[in-house]
Amino acid sequence: MFSGRKLPRPSDLVALAAIAASGGASVAVDLKTRHVPNALTFGTAAAGLVLAATHGTSLSPGAALAGLALGLTLMLPGHVVGATGAGDVKLFAALGTLLGPKGILVAFVYTLITGGLLALVVAVSRRRLAVTIERTASLVRTGGSNVSEIEHASADNRFAYAPAIAVGALAAALGF
Repeated sequence: MFSGRKLPRPSDLVALAAIAASGGASVAVDLKTRHVPNALTFGTAAAGLVLAATHGTSLSPGAALAGLALGLTLMLPGHVVGATGAGDVKLFAALGTLLGPKGILVAFVYTLITGGLLALVVAVSRRRLAVTIERTASLVRTGGSNVSEIEHASADNRFAYAPAIAVGALAAALGF
C-alpha cells in the first residue's frame, strides 16, 4: 500500500484506518471471548467492498473480491485441519477486501510468522513447548489425523489468533 518515498494517497490512509480499526476490534474481542463474531467479519468485508465500489480505496471491486477469495483460500486449510477457528478464516478473508490479492498474500506470510512466534510464546508460558512441537509435527506429517487430540478442551493449547492476523494485515498495509 505504502510504497516508495511518495506520500500515501488518501485512499491508502482510508484502507489503513479500516484495517487498523477492524484488526484492533477483532484482537480485543478475540482476547476477551476467544471468538471473532460474524458481525465484525461481515461488517469488515462489507466496508471493504463498499469502499472499493465508491473509490474510497485504491482497489477496484473486482480486486476487493479477489482479495476476499484469496484470503479465504489461504486460511481455510488451516481451519480444516483444526489449526485456526472459523472466525479467523472469515476475518482474514474480510481483510482481503481492503488489501486486495497482492496485499492479502503478503499479509498471509506476516500472519504465519507472527502466529508461529505467538504460538511459541504461548507454549513456553504454559510450559508446553515440547508437546506443542511434537503435536504440530504430527499434525503436518499426518495431514491432521491428530486434530481431535489437539482440540481437546483439556489440552490448553488453543490461543487467540486474531492478533497474528491483525499484525500481518497491518504489516502488509504499511508496505513491509
